[in-house]
Amino acid sequence: MEQKTAKLEWLEDPKVFAVNRLPAHSDHCYYETEAEALKGIMGLRQSLNGTWRFSYAENPGERKEYFYEKDFNPDGFGTIEVPGHIELQGYGQCQYINTMYPWDGLSDIRPPHIDWQNNPVGSYIREFEAEEPLKGKRIFLSFQGVETAFYVWLNGHFIGYSEDSFTPSEFEITDAVLPGTNRLAVEVYKRSSASWIEDQDFFRFSGIFREVYLYAIPECHVEDMFIHGDVSEDYRDGLFRAVLTLSEGTKGSICAVLKDGTGEISASWAPVPANGEVEFSCRISDARLWSGEDPYRYEFTATLYDEQGNVKEVIPQKIGFRRFERKDGLMCLNGKRVVFRGINRHEFNVRRGRSITKEDMIWDIQFMKRHNINAVRTCHYPDQSLWYELCDEYGIYLIDEANLESHGSWQKMGASEPSWNVPGSLPQWKDCVVDRAKSMAERDKNHPSILIWSCGNESYAGENILAMSEYFKERDPSRLVHYEGVFWNREFDRISDMESRMYAKPADVEEYLKNNPEKPFILCEYMHAMGNSLGGMKKYTDLEDRYPMYQGGFIWDYIDQSLMKKDAYGEERMTYGGDFGDRPTDYSFCGNGIVYADRTISPKAQEVKYLYQDIRLTPDFRGVSIENRRLFTDTSDLEFVYSVLKDGEPVYQKKFHALVKPLETGYEALSIPDFTEPGEYALQVSALLKNDTLWAEAGYEAAFGEAVKSVEGRTEECIETPLKIVYGDVNIGVMGESFQVLFSRQEGSMVSLVYDGKEWLGRPLMPVYWRAATDNDKGNKFSVKSALWFGAGRFPYYSNENCKVEEKEGRVKVTYTYELSTIPKAVTEVSYEVSGNGSIQVKALFKGQKGLPELPAFGMRLITLEAAKKFIWYGRGPEENYCDRNEGARLGIYEDTPDNNLSRYLVPQECGNRTGVRWLKVSDMKGHSIGFRASGQPFDASVLPYTAEELESATHREELPAPRYTVVNILGAMRGVGGDDSWGAPVYPEYCISGEKEMVTEFIIERIG
Repeated sequence: MEQKTAKLEWLEDPKVFAVNRLPAHSDHCYYETEAEALKGIMGLRQSLNGTWRFSYAENPGERKEYFYEKDFNPDGFGTIEVPGHIELQGYGQCQYINTMYPWDGLSDIRPPHIDWQNNPVGSYIREFEAEEPLKGKRIFLSFQGVETAFYVWLNGHFIGYSEDSFTPSEFEITDAVLPGTNRLAVEVYKRSSASWIEDQDFFRFSGIFREVYLYAIPECHVEDMFIHGDVSEDYRDGLFRAVLTLSEGTKGSICAVLKDGTGEISASWAPVPANGEVEFSCRISDARLWSGEDPYRYEFTATLYDEQGNVKEVIPQKIGFRRFERKDGLMCLNGKRVVFRGINRHEFNVRRGRSITKEDMIWDIQFMKRHNINAVRTCHYPDQSLWYELCDEYGIYLIDEANLESHGSWQKMGASEPSWNVPGSLPQWKDCVVDRAKSMAERDKNHPSILIWSCGNESYAGENILAMSEYFKERDPSRLVHYEGVFWNREFDRISDMESRMYAKPADVEEYLKNNPEKPFILCEYMHAMGNSLGGMKKYTDLEDRYPMYQGGFIWDYIDQSLMKKDAYGEERMTYGGDFGDRPTDYSFCGNGIVYADRTISPKAQEVKYLYQDIRLTPDFRGVSIENRRLFTDTSDLEFVYSVLKDGEPVYQKKFHALVKPLETGYEALSIPDFTEPGEYALQVSALLKNDTLWAEAGYEAAFGEAVKSVEGRTEECIETPLKIVYGDVNIGVMGESFQVLFSRQEGSMVSLVYDGKEWLGRPLMPVYWRAATDNDKGNKFSVKSALWFGAGRFPYYSNENCKVEEKEGRVKVTYTYELSTIPKAVTEVSYEVSGNGSIQVKALFKGQKGLPELPAFGMRLITLEAAKKFIWYGRGPEENYCDRNEGARLGIYEDTPDNNLSRYLVPQECGNRTGVRWLKVSDMKGHSIGFRASGQPFDASVLPYTAEELESATHREELPAPRYTVVNILGAMRGVGGDDSWGAPVYPEYCISGEKEMVTEFIIERIG
């Protein structure tokens, strides 16, 4: 029964979540003519996006209560853009929060109640005149997304009320529309009972943030359609079935045709009476099946005629034939075990929040395809409809997740305490959460990219979530159901068709897989990519080769949730929680992406792209093994290029083609010269796209592999030239042709290094033990446990008696010994051996002591007198990499600048490191250069505009001073960054640096002309 008046108490009643709202239906498009259908322009849709009149109130008591009346004067209203968030347009306050509720500590309330004094209200007014094509027809009003609860009036008449921020809310307004100008009024509340089940880890916004439009329907209309593109048991034929639900009063006839991707007719149906529900079905022999590798789609078109035979509606719908099932204990797509190389994706834009654009979505999906990401979990709500269409078209597997999260109601600071969990098994919450499942599934059911329905996220478990699962399974048996929360309450294990966990360690995953599991396993969240992270990811991706029931995971997450904000000086800055005065907040915990918030790519993406490769290349200087990990497509779309680099310089390149069938491995012999000249040789093989695709141009590298070998040989002996040594009272001077060095007994270090008149030392060259703590270091308390190393490097004890000088033929060696301010005490010895040609052999020896904690890093730090212009290195690159995150890096000669090498993590921290460095060259603004060369083992290095201490003390990038010098770190050891999670997971032992063992950093400083 239609409700005529609005009631404010609905906001606190979970049983009231939709008043006068239409039932959910498929998101198909329809057109009045075939010509419209060909152009893809819906003539019966009228956008209401744009500038609306707007009034903001901090709470309901301050709102303009009767603003919806037809004769209300809105002159006192401001304006706002729709779609868009209220908080990003000058009203209210942004707030980022993770698990606790936004009012925690401010309001003493429990579900379903709200704090009425802290419940902002947005009052919207939009005037419109119905466009000509809509006149005389039934007219509807569609809101694609509104946070979190809203009331609607048209021309003073109450239209309806709705909750669920992330699925459409639609109302019929035919009887309320007037000729001429109409006034639409919408009242949006930030808090309602629904806020208790929308406790996602994101910025808490409100407002009309997705598009709003009017639409009309023809007199003959399909109001819902369910396309079933199943596949026969032998995975050869397509089993097509379309169920069309016609709107009340539709009369006439309907016919249909199914065409393949080239436009050829695969099946057709003669007109049948258009009445109630109509079904079309057929079997397509040898159908081309849809997959992420080959997202091939057919097109089904239904045409409705009135009783006179006139075309009244044309509905074209793309469909994909595919079968997703649990078979022999595995999740299989078209009969093949699928591995999800996935990621979690929030809808986010650095300026628009969750009100994202088509351009954002296309950038996202192209990035994912280019980085071998084949699956997305729509964390933790349904996305805009366009995203699903793009995933169908480009080929991305989806877990479509219902808008449900009540994290703060059962987990407090990591501990499970579900005494007042919602929705649980509370009967008053059942209908609203099942409605969320229904609203998502009914809208999205025709998208082949959706393989799995998810009941939501981190809401514990109970009868209500079980009811969601049962709805999915009954309505759509062609998909599986996911829910991770059963891990916390095994009484409801049957909710989920798969074992899904968050942030389980590789050992924990193996433990499950080794014990005859009943369900296949996925990590719905893993590799918490907060700040400088993603270390050790290979330990997870290796599992897919060893355990068939391990079927992949979804990285947390895709994009940093950072908002652009102008500071006091009018400059735009990246912000995070707390930067808006928002309390409570979880500060920078929103910065978990492998993409920065402005959609530039972070260094972490390099590792993801490599470890997610579906073509695995393993060269060996005789040839290359090509493992095709694709399920359905061979390698005919690829061209292979192999190059040989000698000491980083290309010396040979050739192309070849190889046809390797899906899930097979081939070996291609390569024609490679027999290189005998001494040096290091790297064989790099790349798989490049032969042709342009939707997501990349021809020539784009989809995969690579590398092998390295050395050819030994005699090196030329250096002829030593005489050195001049001056023993001063304080300093020891060493001079040769065009260079001079000063060693200070007082400072306990080399204090001057001049090559060709250029001074390179701005500070004494000293050992370094500290790196700026990463988010993961802070989360696992490493920076606390190893804090003594912060002082060890800054405050070493040195006596001038600990300076030793040795003269050799053509050389001089100066050695310093430092006693460190650690408990127990440790010693570091640093020696500099100067040759007649100006090169300096540096050796730093750390003498470990039992009882000392692990070190962040160990090596030497050179601070230049002025800022450097650029640096070039031969080592792993091109992007920043670490000992536990360098699988995607490769040997080469690369160039960068110190400023650009400062990774743009939300909180400044350790960054910019490169592993496997053979040599490094740093150049100043005038072209002078200094070199650092490995002596024996390659070293780690970074070239940055700031010291670790400066990075450590800054909470935002803009707090860092203007670059005045350059910091060159040459390290014999750098701790891994870790990344299993950011709140306790340690770095794996093999990537740690023991404080109890001896450690050496050795390299050569040299003049470069």
